[in-house]
Amino acid sequence: MRRRARGGAVTRSRYDVVVVGGGHNGLTAAAYLARAGRSVLVLERADHLGGATGSHRVFRGVDARLSRYSYLVSLLPRAIRDELGLRLELRRRRVSSYTPAPGDPARGLLVDTGDDDGTRRSFAALGAGADHAAWQAFAARTHALAQALFPTVTGPLPTSAEVRAAVGEEWWADLHAPLGRLVERTFGHDVVRGVVLTDALIGTFADAHDPTLVQNRCFLYHVIGGGTGDWDVPVGGMGAVVDALTGAARAGGAELLTRAIVTAVHPGSDGAEVVWTDDDGREHAVGAGHVLVNAAPRVLDGLLGREPADVGPEGSQLKVNMVLRRLPRLRDAAVDPAAAFAGTFHVNESYEQLATAYAEAAAGRIPALPPAEIYCHTLTDPSILGPELRDTGHHTLTLFGLHMPARLFRAEPDGARATALAATLRSLDSVLAEPIEDCLALDADGRPCLEVRSPVDLEHDVALPGGHIFHGDLQWPWLEDDGEAPSSAARSSAARSPAERWGVATEHDRVLLCGAGARRGGGVSGIPGRSAAMALLDSASTGGGACP
Repeated sequence: MRRRARGGAVTRSRYDVVVVGGGHNGLTAAAYLARAGRSVLVLERADHLGGATGSHRVFRGVDARLSRYSYLVSLLPRAIRDELGLRLELRRRRVSSYTPAPGDPARGLLVDTGDDDGTRRSFAALGAGADHAAWQAFAARTHALAQALFPTVTGPLPTSAEVRAAVGEEWWADLHAPLGRLVERTFGHDVVRGVVLTDALIGTFADAHDPTLVQNRCFLYHVIGGGTGDWDVPVGGMGAVVDALTGAARAGGAELLTRAIVTAVHPGSDGAEVVWTDDDGREHAVGAGHVLVNAAPRVLDGLLGREPADVGPEGSQLKVNMVLRRLPRLRDAAVDPAAAFAGTFHVNESYEQLATAYAEAAAGRIPALPPAEIYCHTLTDPSILGPELRDTGHHTLTLFGLHMPARLFRAEPDGARATALAATLRSLDSVLAEPIEDCLALDADGRPCLEVRSPVDLEHDVALPGGHIFHGDLQWPWLEDDGEAPSSAARSSAARSPAERWGVATEHDRVLLCGAGARRGGGVSGIPGRSAAMALLDSASTGGGACP
Protein backbone atom coordinates (compact mmCIF):
# COMPACT_ATOMS: atom_id res chain seq x y z
CA MET A 1 0.00 0.00 0.00
CA ARG A 2 1.14 3.56 -0.62
CA ARG A 3 2.61 5.67 2.16
CA ARG A 4 -0.03 7.81 3.84
CA ALA A 5 0.33 11.49 3.09
CA ARG A 6 0.66 13.85 6.00
CA GLY A 7 -2.22 15.95 7.16
CA GLY A 8 -5.96 15.35 7.04
CA ALA A 9 -8.45 15.73 9.87
CA VAL A 10 -8.54 12.03 10.74
CA THR A 11 -7.53 10.27 13.94
CA ARG A 12 -6.29 6.96 12.53
CA SER A 13 -4.21 5.62 9.68
CA ARG A 14 -6.68 2.75 9.25
CA TYR A 15 -10.39 2.35 9.92
CA ASP A 16 -12.61 -0.67 9.97
CA VAL A 17 -14.80 1.08 7.39
CA VAL A 18 -14.36 4.12 5.18
CA VAL A 19 -17.56 5.43 3.61
CA VAL A 20 -17.14 7.36 0.36
CA GLY A 21 -19.93 9.93 0.20
CA GLY A 22 -21.84 11.56 3.04
CA GLY A 23 -25.32 11.40 1.54
CA HIS A 24 -28.18 9.96 3.55
CA ASN A 25 -27.29 6.36 2.69
CA GLY A 26 -23.65 6.83 3.65
CA LEU A 27 -24.71 8.37 6.95
CA THR A 28 -27.12 5.48 7.54
CA ALA A 29 -24.36 2.90 7.02
CA ALA A 30 -21.97 4.88 9.22
CA ALA A 31 -24.53 5.11 12.03
CA TYR A 32 -25.21 1.37 12.06
CA LEU A 33 -21.56 0.36 11.92
CA ALA A 34 -20.35 2.92 14.46
CA ARG A 35 -23.06 1.85 16.89
CA ALA A 36 -21.86 -1.73 16.41
CA GLY A 37 -18.39 -0.71 17.60
CA ARG A 38 -16.63 -0.31 14.26
CA SER A 39 -14.27 2.56 13.58
CA VAL A 40 -15.85 4.53 10.73
CA LEU A 41 -14.69 7.46 8.60
CA VAL A 42 -17.04 9.23 6.18
CA LEU A 43 -15.45 11.30 3.39
CA GLU A 44 -17.73 13.84 1.69
CA ARG A 45 -16.66 15.99 -1.28
CA ALA A 46 -19.01 18.91 -0.54
CA ASP A 47 -18.78 21.39 2.32
CA HIS A 48 -21.89 19.86 3.92
CA LEU A 49 -23.33 16.42 4.53
CA GLY A 50 -26.48 15.03 2.98
CA GLY A 51 -25.72 14.98 -0.73
CA ALA A 52 -28.97 15.28 -2.69
CA THR A 53 -30.91 14.98 0.56
CA GLY A 54 -30.85 18.28 2.39
CA SER A 55 -32.45 21.67 2.92
CA HIS A 56 -31.07 24.90 1.53
CA ARG A 57 -31.86 28.60 1.61
CA VAL A 58 -31.81 28.93 -2.14
CA PHE A 59 -32.90 32.57 -2.56
CA ARG A 60 -30.96 35.44 -0.99
CA GLY A 61 -32.81 37.12 1.83
CA VAL A 62 -35.72 34.66 1.71
CA ASP A 63 -36.19 32.66 4.90
CA ALA A 64 -37.27 29.38 3.30
CA ARG A 65 -35.39 26.09 3.62
CA LEU A 66 -36.16 24.23 0.41
CA SER A 67 -35.67 20.53 -0.18
CA ARG A 68 -33.68 21.42 -3.24
CA TYR A 69 -33.15 18.05 -4.93
CA SER A 70 -35.27 15.45 -3.12
CA TYR A 71 -38.57 16.31 -1.51
CA LEU A 72 -40.78 13.42 -0.32
CA VAL A 73 -40.22 10.24 1.68
CA SER A 74 -41.83 6.88 0.92
CA LEU A 75 -39.24 4.14 1.11
CA LEU A 76 -37.60 4.96 4.46
CA PRO A 77 -38.54 1.95 6.64
CA ARG A 78 -39.83 2.41 10.16
CA ALA A 79 -37.14 -0.09 11.20
CA ILE A 80 -34.35 2.37 10.36
CA ARG A 81 -35.97 5.14 12.35
CA ASP A 82 -36.52 2.86 15.33
CA GLU A 83 -33.15 1.07 15.24
CA LEU A 84 -31.18 4.32 15.00
CA GLY A 85 -33.48 6.25 17.31
CA LEU A 86 -34.07 8.95 14.73
CA ARG A 87 -36.17 11.90 15.89
CA LEU A 88 -37.94 12.39 12.60
CA GLU A 89 -41.61 13.12 11.92
CA LEU A 90 -43.20 12.18 8.61
CA ARG A 91 -46.65 13.54 7.78
CA ARG A 92 -49.08 11.84 5.45
CA ARG A 93 -50.80 13.89 2.77
CA ARG A 94 -54.55 13.33 2.77
CA VAL A 95 -54.97 14.52 -0.82
CA SER A 96 -53.31 12.09 -3.18
CA SER A 97 -53.45 14.18 -6.34
CA TYR A 98 -55.21 16.76 -8.45
CA THR A 99 -55.11 16.69 -12.25
CA PRO A 100 -56.63 19.43 -14.43
CA ALA A 101 -58.24 18.02 -17.56
CA PRO A 102 -56.06 18.67 -20.64
CA GLY A 103 -57.76 21.13 -22.95
CA ASP A 104 -60.45 21.87 -20.37
CA PRO A 105 -58.73 22.79 -17.07
CA ALA A 106 -62.00 24.14 -15.70
CA ARG A 107 -62.52 20.50 -14.75
CA GLY A 108 -60.15 18.26 -12.89
CA LEU A 109 -59.70 15.01 -10.98
CA LEU A 110 -59.23 15.41 -7.21
CA VAL A 111 -58.29 12.19 -5.40
CA ASP A 112 -58.96 12.71 -1.68
CA THR A 113 -58.15 9.64 0.40
CA GLY A 114 -60.29 11.00 3.24
CA ASP A 115 -63.41 11.50 1.13
CA ASP A 116 -64.22 8.62 -1.17
CA ASP A 117 -67.63 10.07 -2.08
CA GLY A 118 -65.97 13.31 -3.10
CA THR A 119 -63.41 11.40 -5.15
CA ARG A 120 -66.18 9.44 -6.86
CA ARG A 121 -67.98 12.69 -7.74
CA SER A 122 -64.73 14.10 -9.12
CA PHE A 123 -64.30 11.04 -11.36
CA ALA A 124 -67.86 11.54 -12.60
CA ALA A 125 -67.42 15.26 -13.23
CA LEU A 126 -64.33 14.50 -15.31
CA GLY A 127 -66.27 12.00 -17.38
CA ALA A 128 -64.35 9.09 -15.86
CA GLY A 129 -67.10 7.76 -13.63
CA ALA A 130 -66.70 4.26 -15.03
CA ASP A 131 -63.08 4.19 -13.81
CA HIS A 132 -63.81 4.90 -10.14
CA ALA A 133 -64.53 1.28 -9.21
CA ALA A 134 -61.44 0.18 -11.16
CA TRP A 135 -59.41 2.82 -9.29
CA GLN A 136 -60.55 1.44 -5.95
CA ALA A 137 -59.83 -2.13 -6.99
CA PHE A 138 -56.40 -1.19 -8.34
CA ALA A 139 -55.56 0.65 -5.11
CA ALA A 140 -56.45 -2.49 -3.18
CA ARG A 141 -54.24 -4.55 -5.47
CA THR A 142 -51.23 -2.25 -5.10
CA HIS A 143 -51.76 -2.11 -1.33
CA ALA A 144 -51.60 -5.91 -1.20
CA LEU A 145 -48.44 -5.80 -3.33
CA ALA A 146 -46.86 -3.29 -0.95
CA GLN A 147 -47.85 -5.34 2.09
CA ALA A 148 -46.23 -8.42 0.60
CA LEU A 149 -43.02 -6.83 -0.67
CA PHE A 150 -42.05 -3.87 1.50
CA PRO A 151 -41.38 -5.93 4.67
CA THR A 152 -38.62 -7.74 2.74
CA VAL A 153 -36.48 -4.62 2.24
CA THR A 154 -34.98 -4.77 5.74
CA GLY A 155 -33.80 -8.37 5.35
CA PRO A 156 -31.52 -10.15 2.93
CA LEU A 157 -32.85 -10.14 -0.60
CA PRO A 158 -35.65 -12.64 -1.15
CA THR A 159 -35.42 -14.88 -4.19
CA SER A 160 -37.69 -14.37 -7.17
CA ALA A 161 -39.45 -17.63 -6.32
CA GLU A 162 -40.20 -16.37 -2.82
CA VAL A 163 -41.51 -13.05 -4.14
CA ARG A 164 -43.61 -14.77 -6.77
CA ALA A 165 -45.24 -16.91 -4.10
CA ALA A 166 -45.81 -13.85 -1.88
CA VAL A 167 -47.32 -11.50 -4.47
CA GLY A 168 -49.27 -14.08 -6.44
CA GLU A 169 -49.33 -15.11 -10.09
CA GLU A 170 -51.46 -12.18 -11.27
CA TRP A 171 -49.07 -9.52 -9.98
CA TRP A 172 -46.03 -11.54 -11.06
CA ALA A 173 -47.36 -11.67 -14.62
CA ASP A 174 -48.26 -7.96 -14.62
CA LEU A 175 -44.83 -6.96 -13.34
CA HIS A 176 -43.15 -8.88 -16.15
CA ALA A 177 -45.18 -7.45 -19.03
CA PRO A 178 -44.90 -3.79 -20.17
CA LEU A 179 -46.91 -1.70 -17.72
CA GLY A 180 -48.88 -0.05 -20.51
CA ARG A 181 -50.82 -3.28 -20.99
CA LEU A 182 -51.98 -3.28 -17.37
CA VAL A 183 -52.90 0.41 -17.44
CA GLU A 184 -54.84 0.15 -20.69
CA ARG A 185 -56.59 -3.04 -19.59
CA THR A 186 -57.65 -1.55 -16.25
CA PHE A 187 -58.66 2.04 -17.04
CA GLY A 188 -60.50 3.70 -19.89
CA HIS A 189 -60.05 7.44 -19.33
CA ASP A 190 -56.94 9.16 -20.68
CA VAL A 191 -56.38 11.27 -17.54
CA VAL A 192 -56.81 8.35 -15.13
CA ARG A 193 -54.38 6.26 -17.17
CA GLY A 194 -51.85 9.08 -17.06
CA VAL A 195 -52.09 9.54 -13.30
CA VAL A 196 -51.33 5.84 -12.82
CA LEU A 197 -48.48 5.83 -15.35
CA THR A 198 -46.62 8.74 -13.75
CA ASP A 199 -45.52 6.44 -10.92
CA ALA A 200 -43.56 4.51 -13.54
CA LEU A 201 -41.82 7.55 -15.03
CA ILE A 202 -40.47 9.67 -12.17
CA GLY A 203 -36.75 9.91 -12.86
CA THR A 204 -36.99 7.31 -15.63
CA PHE A 205 -37.00 7.92 -19.38
CA ALA A 206 -39.29 5.28 -20.83
CA ASP A 207 -42.45 4.61 -22.76
CA ALA A 208 -45.36 2.75 -21.18
CA HIS A 209 -44.59 -0.22 -23.45
CA ASP A 210 -40.80 -0.24 -23.08
CA PRO A 211 -39.75 -3.91 -23.46
CA THR A 212 -36.89 -3.51 -20.96
CA LEU A 213 -39.49 -3.04 -18.19
CA VAL A 214 -37.52 -0.18 -16.63
CA GLN A 215 -40.87 1.59 -16.22
CA ASN A 216 -42.24 -1.43 -14.32
CA ARG A 217 -39.39 -1.39 -11.84
CA CYS A 218 -39.85 2.34 -11.28
CA PHE A 219 -43.58 1.78 -10.74
CA LEU A 220 -42.91 -0.98 -8.22
CA TYR A 221 -40.68 1.20 -6.04
CA HIS A 222 -43.22 4.02 -6.15
CA VAL A 223 -46.16 1.95 -4.95
CA ILE A 224 -44.63 -0.23 -2.20
CA GLY A 225 -43.19 2.43 0.13
CA GLY A 226 -43.99 1.95 3.80
CA GLY A 227 -46.22 -0.97 2.90
CA THR A 228 -48.86 1.56 1.82
CA GLY A 229 -47.40 3.47 -1.13
CA ASP A 230 -47.90 6.78 0.68
CA TRP A 231 -45.42 9.56 -0.04
CA ASP A 232 -44.92 11.53 3.16
CA VAL A 233 -43.59 14.97 3.96
CA PRO A 234 -40.61 15.16 6.35
CA VAL A 235 -41.31 17.82 8.98
CA GLY A 236 -38.48 20.33 8.81
CA GLY A 237 -37.70 19.42 5.21
CA MET A 238 -35.15 16.95 3.91
CA GLY A 239 -32.58 18.67 6.09
CA ALA A 240 -34.32 17.10 9.07
CA VAL A 241 -33.56 13.66 7.63
CA VAL A 242 -29.89 14.57 7.24
CA ASP A 243 -29.69 16.09 10.71
CA ALA A 244 -31.20 13.00 12.32
CA LEU A 245 -28.83 10.63 10.50
CA THR A 246 -25.80 12.85 11.13
CA GLY A 247 -26.60 12.90 14.83
CA ALA A 248 -26.95 9.12 14.92
CA ALA A 249 -23.63 8.60 13.13
CA ARG A 250 -21.74 11.03 15.37
CA ALA A 251 -23.36 9.63 18.52
CA GLY A 252 -22.00 6.21 17.55
CA GLY A 253 -18.51 7.62 17.15
CA ALA A 254 -18.23 7.91 13.38
CA GLU A 255 -15.85 10.59 12.06
CA LEU A 256 -17.42 12.77 9.35
CA LEU A 257 -15.07 14.74 7.11
CA THR A 258 -16.33 17.24 4.51
CA ARG A 259 -14.39 18.90 1.67
CA ALA A 260 -12.63 15.57 1.14
CA ILE A 261 -12.66 14.65 -2.54
CA VAL A 262 -11.98 10.94 -2.94
CA THR A 263 -9.87 10.32 -6.03
CA ALA A 264 -9.03 6.62 -5.84
CA VAL A 265 -9.85 3.36 -4.11
CA HIS A 266 -7.20 0.60 -4.16
CA PRO A 267 -8.69 -2.70 -2.97
CA GLY A 268 -6.51 -5.55 -1.73
CA SER A 269 -6.95 -8.96 -0.20
CA ASP A 270 -6.89 -7.67 3.38
CA GLY A 271 -8.53 -4.28 2.94
CA ALA A 272 -8.28 -1.20 0.79
CA GLU A 273 -6.64 2.19 0.57
CA VAL A 274 -8.71 5.32 -0.02
CA VAL A 275 -7.02 8.40 -1.47
CA TRP A 276 -8.51 11.88 -1.26
CA THR A 277 -7.55 15.53 -1.61
CA ASP A 278 -8.42 18.41 0.71
CA ASP A 279 -9.28 22.07 0.04
CA ASP A 280 -5.62 22.93 -0.48
CA GLY A 281 -5.10 20.19 -3.03
CA ARG A 282 -3.05 18.08 -0.65
CA GLU A 283 -3.34 14.35 -1.11
CA HIS A 284 -4.11 12.01 1.79
CA ALA A 285 -4.60 8.28 2.06
CA VAL A 286 -6.10 6.04 4.70
CA GLY A 287 -6.44 2.29 5.07
CA ALA A 288 -9.75 0.49 5.52
CA GLY A 289 -10.91 -3.00 6.26
CA HIS A 290 -13.83 -2.31 3.91
CA VAL A 291 -14.89 0.61 1.74
CA LEU A 292 -18.58 1.44 1.32
CA VAL A 293 -19.28 3.59 -1.73
CA ASN A 294 -22.26 5.92 -1.51
CA ALA A 295 -21.88 6.97 -5.13
CA ALA A 296 -23.06 5.69 -8.48
CA PRO A 297 -21.44 2.54 -9.89
CA ARG A 298 -20.09 4.67 -12.73
CA VAL A 299 -18.31 6.88 -10.17
CA LEU A 300 -16.90 3.78 -8.50
CA ASP A 301 -15.49 2.69 -11.86
CA GLY A 302 -13.49 5.91 -11.97
CA LEU A 303 -12.26 5.52 -8.39
CA LEU A 304 -11.03 2.02 -9.23
CA GLY A 305 -9.14 3.38 -12.25
CA ARG A 306 -11.44 1.57 -14.64
CA GLU A 307 -12.77 3.16 -17.80
CA PRO A 308 -16.60 3.23 -17.55
CA ALA A 309 -18.77 1.91 -20.34
CA ASP A 310 -19.44 4.37 -23.15
CA VAL A 311 -23.14 4.60 -22.32
CA GLY A 312 -23.76 5.77 -18.79
CA PRO A 313 -26.94 6.44 -16.82
CA GLU A 314 -29.17 9.24 -18.05
CA GLY A 315 -31.50 11.19 -15.83
CA SER A 316 -34.70 12.56 -17.28
CA GLN A 317 -36.13 15.33 -15.16
CA LEU A 318 -36.22 19.09 -14.86
CA LYS A 319 -36.31 20.35 -11.28
CA VAL A 320 -37.81 23.79 -10.59
CA ASN A 321 -37.88 25.25 -7.07
CA MET A 322 -40.11 28.21 -6.28
CA VAL A 323 -41.25 30.39 -3.40
CA LEU A 324 -44.69 31.96 -3.91
CA ARG A 325 -46.37 34.95 -2.31
CA ARG A 326 -49.60 32.96 -2.56
CA LEU A 327 -50.96 29.89 -4.29
CA PRO A 328 -52.13 30.49 -7.88
CA ARG A 329 -55.80 30.53 -8.78
CA LEU A 330 -57.26 27.55 -10.63
CA ARG A 331 -59.59 27.51 -13.60
CA ASP A 332 -61.55 24.81 -11.79
CA ALA A 333 -63.81 26.84 -9.48
CA ALA A 334 -64.97 23.68 -7.69
CA VAL A 335 -61.53 23.01 -6.19
CA ASP A 336 -59.71 25.07 -3.58
CA PRO A 337 -56.05 25.64 -4.56
CA ALA A 338 -55.09 24.59 -1.02
CA ALA A 339 -56.63 21.18 -1.74
CA ALA A 340 -55.30 20.92 -5.29
CA PHE A 341 -51.71 21.60 -4.25
CA ALA A 342 -51.88 19.58 -1.01
CA GLY A 343 -51.06 16.37 -2.88
CA THR A 344 -49.38 15.82 -6.23
CA PHE A 345 -50.52 18.40 -8.79
CA HIS A 346 -50.32 16.81 -12.25
CA VAL A 347 -49.63 19.13 -15.17
CA ASN A 348 -50.46 17.83 -18.66
CA GLU A 349 -49.80 14.24 -17.65
CA SER A 350 -52.60 12.41 -19.40
CA TYR A 351 -51.64 9.06 -20.92
CA GLU A 352 -51.61 10.46 -24.44
CA GLN A 353 -49.65 13.56 -23.41
CA LEU A 354 -47.00 11.44 -21.70
CA ALA A 355 -46.59 9.35 -24.83
CA THR A 356 -46.32 12.44 -27.03
CA ALA A 357 -43.73 14.08 -24.78
CA TYR A 358 -41.68 10.88 -24.69
CA ALA A 359 -41.68 10.63 -28.48
CA GLU A 360 -40.59 14.26 -28.84
CA ALA A 361 -37.75 13.85 -26.34
CA ALA A 362 -36.64 10.55 -27.89
CA ALA A 363 -36.44 12.39 -31.21
CA GLY A 364 -34.08 14.94 -29.63
CA ARG A 365 -36.53 17.76 -28.92
CA ILE A 366 -37.64 19.38 -25.71
CA PRO A 367 -41.36 18.52 -25.47
CA ALA A 368 -43.64 21.29 -26.68
CA LEU A 369 -45.94 20.81 -23.68
CA PRO A 370 -43.77 19.19 -21.01
CA PRO A 371 -45.56 16.98 -18.48
CA ALA A 372 -44.77 17.84 -14.87
CA GLU A 373 -45.95 17.43 -11.32
CA ILE A 374 -45.83 19.78 -8.39
CA TYR A 375 -45.45 19.35 -4.64
CA CYS A 376 -46.22 22.02 -2.04
CA HIS A 377 -44.31 21.12 1.10
CA THR A 378 -45.62 24.04 3.12
CA LEU A 379 -49.29 23.04 2.97
CA THR A 380 -48.36 19.99 5.07
CA ASP A 381 -45.39 21.40 6.97
CA PRO A 382 -45.05 25.20 7.17
CA SER A 383 -42.06 24.93 9.51
CA ILE A 384 -39.58 25.30 6.64
CA LEU A 385 -40.71 28.93 6.30
CA GLY A 386 -39.66 31.72 8.62
CA PRO A 387 -42.40 33.31 10.78
CA GLU A 388 -42.89 36.32 8.50
CA LEU A 389 -43.34 34.18 5.40
CA ARG A 390 -45.76 31.89 7.22
CA ASP A 391 -47.81 34.85 8.45
CA THR A 392 -48.06 36.38 4.98
CA GLY A 393 -49.27 33.23 3.19
CA HIS A 394 -46.09 32.31 1.34
CA HIS A 395 -45.56 28.77 0.05
CA THR A 396 -42.87 26.67 -1.59
CA LEU A 397 -43.46 24.72 -4.77
CA THR A 398 -41.28 21.98 -6.23
CA LEU A 399 -41.90 21.15 -9.88
CA PHE A 400 -40.60 17.88 -11.28
CA GLY A 401 -40.65 17.83 -15.08
CA LEU A 402 -40.76 14.49 -16.89
CA HIS A 403 -39.22 13.35 -20.18
CA MET A 404 -36.28 15.75 -20.01
CA PRO A 405 -33.33 13.39 -20.70
CA ALA A 406 -29.79 14.59 -20.17
CA ARG A 407 -29.02 14.24 -23.88
CA LEU A 408 -31.18 17.31 -24.56
CA PHE A 409 -28.91 19.48 -22.39
CA ARG A 410 -25.42 18.24 -23.32
CA ALA A 411 -24.58 20.43 -26.30
CA GLU A 412 -25.81 23.78 -24.96
CA PRO A 413 -26.64 23.39 -21.24
CA ASP A 414 -27.61 27.01 -20.59
CA GLY A 415 -29.70 27.50 -23.70
CA ALA A 416 -31.45 24.15 -23.36
CA ARG A 417 -32.18 24.83 -19.68
CA ALA A 418 -33.77 28.17 -20.55
CA THR A 419 -35.81 26.60 -23.36
CA ALA A 420 -36.96 23.75 -21.13
CA LEU A 421 -37.93 26.15 -18.35
CA ALA A 422 -39.91 28.40 -20.70
CA ALA A 423 -41.78 25.41 -22.14
CA THR A 424 -42.47 24.01 -18.66
CA LEU A 425 -43.83 27.31 -17.36
CA ARG A 426 -46.08 27.57 -20.45
CA SER A 427 -47.31 24.07 -19.71
CA LEU A 428 -48.07 24.99 -16.09
CA ASP A 429 -49.74 28.26 -17.03
CA SER A 430 -52.02 26.39 -19.45
CA VAL A 431 -53.83 24.75 -16.51
CA LEU A 432 -53.88 27.78 -14.17
CA ALA A 433 -56.12 30.84 -14.10
CA GLU A 434 -53.11 33.16 -13.92
CA PRO A 435 -49.40 33.00 -14.82
CA ILE A 436 -47.32 31.34 -12.11
CA GLU A 437 -44.77 34.15 -12.45
CA ASP A 438 -47.36 36.59 -11.08
CA CYS A 439 -47.35 34.61 -7.82
CA LEU A 440 -43.58 34.33 -7.31
CA ALA A 441 -41.96 35.99 -4.33
CA LEU A 442 -38.92 38.19 -4.89
CA ASP A 443 -35.51 37.74 -3.33
CA ALA A 444 -33.40 40.45 -1.68
CA ASP A 445 -32.23 41.61 -5.11
CA GLY A 446 -35.74 41.86 -6.52
CA ARG A 447 -35.45 38.70 -8.62
CA PRO A 448 -38.19 36.07 -8.82
CA CYS A 449 -37.69 33.14 -6.45
CA LEU A 450 -37.33 30.49 -9.13
CA GLU A 451 -34.45 28.04 -9.59
CA VAL A 452 -34.17 25.46 -12.37
CA ARG A 453 -31.86 22.43 -12.48
CA SER A 454 -31.46 20.08 -15.43
CA PRO A 455 -29.95 16.56 -15.34
CA VAL A 456 -26.63 18.07 -16.39
CA ASP A 457 -26.84 20.47 -13.44
CA LEU A 458 -27.51 17.55 -11.07
CA GLU A 459 -24.47 15.81 -12.49
CA HIS A 460 -22.38 18.85 -11.57
CA ASP A 461 -24.09 19.77 -8.30
CA VAL A 462 -24.35 16.39 -6.56
CA ALA A 463 -22.20 14.04 -8.67
CA LEU A 464 -25.09 12.11 -10.22
CA PRO A 465 -23.81 10.70 -13.54
CA GLY A 466 -26.15 11.84 -16.27
CA GLY A 467 -28.21 13.52 -13.56
CA HIS A 468 -29.83 10.13 -12.85
CA ILE A 469 -31.54 10.40 -9.46
CA PHE A 470 -31.37 6.61 -8.96
CA HIS A 471 -27.67 6.37 -9.99
CA GLY A 472 -28.89 4.18 -12.87
CA ASP A 473 -31.89 2.12 -13.85
CA LEU A 474 -33.67 0.59 -10.86
CA GLN A 475 -33.36 -3.16 -10.33
CA TRP A 476 -35.86 -5.71 -9.07
CA PRO A 477 -35.64 -5.88 -5.26
CA TRP A 478 -34.99 -9.61 -5.23
CA LEU A 479 -32.44 -12.19 -6.35
CA GLU A 480 -33.33 -13.15 -9.87
CA ASP A 481 -33.44 -16.94 -9.72
CA ASP A 482 -36.29 -17.36 -12.18
CA GLY A 483 -37.74 -20.81 -12.55
CA GLU A 484 -36.45 -22.20 -9.26
CA ALA A 485 -38.66 -23.87 -6.75
CA PRO A 486 -38.72 -22.12 -3.35
CA SER A 487 -36.57 -24.79 -1.69
CA SER A 488 -33.83 -24.71 -4.33
CA ALA A 489 -34.00 -20.89 -4.45
CA ALA A 490 -33.38 -20.79 -0.72
CA ARG A 491 -30.33 -23.02 -1.14
CA SER A 492 -29.05 -20.74 -3.91
CA SER A 493 -29.48 -17.70 -1.68
CA ALA A 494 -27.62 -19.36 1.20
CA ALA A 495 -24.66 -20.10 -1.09
CA ARG A 496 -24.11 -16.44 -1.85
CA SER A 497 -21.85 -14.05 0.05
CA PRO A 498 -23.39 -11.66 2.61
CA ALA A 499 -22.81 -8.75 0.23
CA GLU A 500 -24.66 -10.58 -2.55
CA ARG A 501 -27.49 -11.59 -0.26
CA TRP A 502 -27.94 -7.96 0.81
CA GLY A 503 -27.63 -6.60 -2.75
CA VAL A 504 -24.52 -4.46 -2.20
CA ALA A 505 -21.74 -6.54 -3.76
CA THR A 506 -19.14 -5.37 -6.26
CA GLU A 507 -16.45 -7.45 -7.94
CA HIS A 508 -14.16 -6.65 -4.98
CA ASP A 509 -14.87 -8.35 -1.66
CA ARG A 510 -13.58 -5.35 0.27
CA VAL A 511 -15.63 -2.75 -1.63
CA LEU A 512 -19.41 -2.58 -1.28
CA LEU A 513 -22.06 -0.26 -2.66
CA CYS A 514 -24.16 1.56 -0.08
CA GLY A 515 -25.98 4.09 -2.28
CA ALA A 516 -28.85 4.28 -4.74
CA GLY A 517 -26.95 2.12 -7.23
CA ALA A 518 -27.26 -0.92 -4.99
CA ARG A 519 -29.91 -3.49 -5.88
CA ARG A 520 -32.54 -1.95 -3.59
CA GLY A 521 -31.52 1.62 -4.31
CA GLY A 522 -33.33 4.72 -5.46
CA GLY A 523 -35.23 7.33 -3.51
CA VAL A 524 -34.68 8.58 0.02
CA SER A 525 -34.78 5.27 1.83
CA GLY A 526 -31.61 4.46 3.77
CA ILE A 527 -32.15 0.87 2.63
CA PRO A 528 -28.83 0.51 0.72
CA GLY A 529 -26.92 2.07 3.62
CA ARG A 530 -28.50 -0.29 6.12
CA SER A 531 -28.03 -3.25 3.76
CA ALA A 532 -24.30 -2.55 3.38
CA ALA A 533 -23.91 -2.33 7.15
CA MET A 534 -25.86 -5.55 7.65
CA ALA A 535 -23.72 -7.31 5.03
CA LEU A 536 -20.55 -6.44 6.97
CA LEU A 537 -22.03 -7.38 10.31
CA ASP A 538 -23.45 -10.58 8.80
CA SER A 539 -20.02 -11.44 7.40
CA ALA A 540 -18.39 -10.84 10.77
CA SER A 541 -20.94 -13.00 12.60
CA THR A 542 -20.36 -15.89 10.18
CA GLY A 543 -16.60 -15.69 10.38
CA GLY A 544 -16.12 -13.74 7.18
CA GLY A 545 -13.62 -11.41 8.78
CA ALA A 546 -15.47 -8.17 8.20
CA CYS A 547 -14.10 -5.03 9.80
CA PRO A 548 -10.76 -6.44 11.02
